Amino acid sequence: MAKTLGYMITWTTYGSWLQGDKRGFVKEGRIYPANKTLADSNIEKLSKNPVKLSKVHRQQVANAIFEKAKQLNQKICALWVSSSHIHIVAEYTPNPISDVVKHYKNAAQVALRRTGLTGRVWTKGFDKRYCFDEKSLQNRINYVNSHSKDI
Repeated sequence: MAKTLGYMITWTTYGSWLQGDKRGFVKEGRIYPANKTLADSNIEKLSKNPVKLSKVHRQQVANAIFEKAKQLNQKICALWVSSSHIHIVAEYTPNPISDVVKHYKNAAQVALRRTGLTGRVWTKGFDKRYCFDEKSLQNRINYVNSHSKDI
């Protein structure tokens, strides 16, 4: 079995990328095409407006994630915080990836609460892409860094 060098994790803000979305969607690791009926149904079920992070919020989230990474002794290779989702490429840690994501989401949520952003901010779950060699790790880093100009 190949050694895991790192991984890219992605999660979205509440209501920003629903199942059925015109861009397609991921569920339990599988990629699905758009489904307007499903998307419309999910929009109707939202309990509040979708969350869009402002530029100030995005910077606060990035700072919180970097600070939490220091506490976890995990190297962040690349980070992109957009108005609707987060991409992190991080070096491997033996901690369960679900625990790592929980730490990052919680740290970001606490930082956002300090600015008055209350209520649910993140969707449940996350996407993960493991990197078993230097090339795949570098490709993920390049992908995230190609977007990171607007953090």
